[in-house]
Amino acid sequence: MRLVGPDGAQIGIVSTQDALQRARDLDLDLVEVAPQAQPPVCRIMDYGKYKYERDIRQKEARKKQVRVEVKEIKFRPKIDPHDYATKKGHVERFLRTGARVKVTIMFRGREMAHTELGRKILDRLVADLGETAQVDAYPKLDGRNMVMVIAPSKKHQEARGASAAERREPATEATTSQG
Repeated sequence: MRLVGPDGAQIGIVSTQDALQRARDLDLDLVEVAPQAQPPVCRIMDYGKYKYERDIRQKEARKKQVRVEVKEIKFRPKIDPHDYATKKGHVERFLRTGARVKVTIMFRGREMAHTELGRKILDRLVADLGETAQVDAYPKLDGRNMVMVIAPSKKHQEARGASAAERREPATEATTSQG
């Protein structure tokens, strides 16, 4: 096998027993890094330290990932106008923060015979939200619930990003006082 030292230097082609003996002498592990190569490549390293550093790198990569949050809000087919306005306000707030919103209409008993009432509420919500939202998943019946997913519109997201950038940059204009 081809052996690589703990410092990354090429030691050369050695037997398996010789490589294991060198690793034991240095109190390190012999790790096969490229088994498909001809001859296979092994490295002398501290495997515990390697695993720890790899986990740290993966954790950092996960931190940098953008997680799209999905908030859920539930409506009933016979919702009161004030309750509708309140819940619509919640949906707008969720969209402003950049989250997607799963809107659920819950049907009970004989309301299942009038699913068009739920559809009307969802259509009205999309119309009321206007330019701030776009439909991600159109309404569909899922058992006794009608579900639709709304996402912030691209224009709205870009405008939000620009205003956030402006807030981060302090004004550089100097003010002068006359006196």
